[in-house]
Amino acid sequence: MAGVGDDKTGWERGTRGAPLSEAQVSRVLARALPGRALRSFEWIAGGLINTNLKLQVEGLEGALVLRVYTRDPSACRKEADLHALVSVRVPVPEVLYANAEGSEEIGPHLLMRWIEGLTLRQLKARRNAPEIAEAADSIGATLARIGGFTFPRPGPIGPGLVIGPPFIEGPDPIPTFVEKCLSNPVTSLRLGQEVVLRIQDHVWSRATQLSELSEDRRLVHSDFNSPNVIVDRVEDRWTVVGVLDWEFAHSGSPLFDVGNFLRYERRSSPLLEPHFSDGYRESGGVLPESWRELSRLCDLTSLCEILTRPDLPESIVPEVADLIAATIEDRDPR
Repeated sequence: MAGVGDDKTGWERGTRGAPLSEAQVSRVLARALPGRALRSFEWIAGGLINTNLKLQVEGLEGALVLRVYTRDPSACRKEADLHALVSVRVPVPEVLYANAEGSEEIGPHLLMRWIEGLTLRQLKARRNAPEIAEAADSIGATLARIGGFTFPRPGPIGPGLVIGPPFIEGPDPIPTFVEKCLSNPVTSLRLGQEVVLRIQDHVWSRATQLSELSEDRRLVHSDFNSPNVIVDRVEDRWTVVGVLDWEFAHSGSPLFDVGNFLRYERRSSPLLEPHFSDGYRESGGVLPESWRELSRLCDLTSLCEILTRPDLPESIVPEVADLIAATIEDRDPR
């Protein structure tokens, strides 16, 4: 339900697609921008699901990004549609060309303008608290604007911005989704039965609070974390200039994005707070009572889903398990 991403080890979903040749990239460019010649291209590190290339093109100022979809072909049109929807309020890369069907040799793809700046992960690595505070305030405001878009009902977003069937049918979808993940033999083996029972008790004991979120139908990015947020100096303040990777967006509660973004935040040594929540509220976002606990419970769905993946590197399992334990024990992650 919520997306994956972190500031610690950089684990991601899936595996990166096959590399593209210069001839393949040139043919895409010829269709997208006739008369423009490819000067150079390079693979963009970080994303492990789709193939992302940075292109330099003759006669164009600034770089372009070629994004080829390898996991879910329908995500190409979905992302193009979401960019068109949110661009009036949220900074996203300009889409210059979209091929939702793909060609014989390349899957569905988008050609977009490159956004200059730093990822929040890169900015945080500078360890400058005032810079991070400015960025966090702008990120909170940006997330409030994202949540300002609404849909007819909650559920996954598909091409054409059509809302699909619910993730989980029936009452108590969040605890039921967690139960479903915990019933996976891979998850049970990684956590152990005692921990599984503790998680079940914890999430069901908060079912009433969580049920109030289940009918929310606002836009959720679902992968709202520091690698997907680009910031830069604008009028002498660190400001969001781009939000990337909308492939997993859905209609639901913004607390899924809040929990994802604050996954590694420590109450004992806060870095993003209270700047993030201040920016969120000042831009019209509403945070309910006990929002920190509720957002962590929303993010618990993502953490439990991660442990269902058989291809998850075993070296990552202790990190995810500690994040889960920190949630149910109401403590800071290690």
